Amino acid sequence: MRGTFDDQGRLFSYISPEQRVPTRHPLRTIRELVREVLRELDRDFRKLYSTTGRPSIPPEQLLSALLLQVFYGVRSERQLMEQLDYNLLYRWFVGLSSDDAVWDATTFTKNRERLQQGDLFNRFMDTLLHHKKVTPLLSDEHFSVDGTLIEAWAGHKSFTPKDETDSDGEHFHGTTRKNATHASTTDPDSRLYRKSEGKESKLCYMGHATMENRNGLAVAGLVTQASGTAERTASEEMLAKKASPHTRITVGADKAYDVGEHVACLRAKNITPHIAVNAYVTKTGTARKTSIDGRTTRHTGYVLSQGKRKMIECLFGWGKQHGTMRKTKHRGLTRVAADFLLNLIGYNLIRIPKLLAQRG
Repeated sequence: MRGTFDDQGRLFSYISPEQRVPTRHPLRTIRELVREVLRELDRDFRKLYSTTGRPSIPPEQLLSALLLQVFYGVRSERQLMEQLDYNLLYRWFVGLSSDDAVWDATTFTKNRERLQQGDLFNRFMDTLLHHKKVTPLLSDEHFSVDGTLIEAWAGHKSFTPKDETDSDGEHFHGTTRKNATHASTTDPDSRLYRKSEGKESKLCYMGHATMENRNGLAVAGLVTQASGTAERTASEEMLAKKASPHTRITVGADKAYDVGEHVACLRAKNITPHIAVNAYVTKTGTARKTSIDGRTTRHTGYVLSQGKRKMIECLFGWGKQHGTMRKTKHRGLTRVAADFLLNLIGYNLIRIPKLLAQRG
């Protein structure tokens, strides 16, 4: 028997978004964890908002929507608002009913910028890592560090001489351009940088992450202007918060961190540098002198750290393939840093339910 097609549709629905989402949907565990973290941040939200005036977008819903943007790689906030309008899964995760109106994209952006100006994303990360279910998953002694380039939302034509502000940057081919003499008119905080010899130069930032070695979860993140020393300087800043005069920790890193001053700085902070040996041979046949000697490489822990540190590439790979890390849509160091940290939080939230399931 042929079914009846009614093009008008029903006027009323008696099924809530909660009933639409399957009980075993992976976002259910993530949503529960996010709600618990947001409840812990209630005092921080009260300090951020005034008690008078027109109500803003609730920060709990704002952060939930931003996490969805990272989970599904939604490139713009207009697209995010469009998804929130008709996607029941998005509405359920954020906490909107089927009848609730969706916010204007410009209003959402203004509210998001308020959160980015403070330290709220770092507080979210810290609260998540100190959650009673998450703490047993973390190592407090063994870490890895690495950096990655984040392409800026600016083109080569915007990179013009600092003393010629009226230049349109149209004819830049064949000219010598340096960060000391040039700057982007679109995003002045970005820097012209290339990953290695033979690669093209891009306007970009450099994102840095610290990973614990037990399960490969991100425990710290930082964004700096791209430079040849940024990775080492950022790692020293992040690891200083993990180090203790009474407990020695280890850090795994690639050969870019094999620099004498950096290794000495780590040792002075009671950090054992499990850094890959940079045995680069120059064109004249001279081998570069490494700062990592047999005192470090002879131990089994060095080999283990070198194996574990490669997991940090999964973090960056997820952020660039699934998140919003490949090319930032923000301008300015503060906004890019907040978005980078949000990607690290998103990666952790994806990984944690799987790790908890493995533990039983």
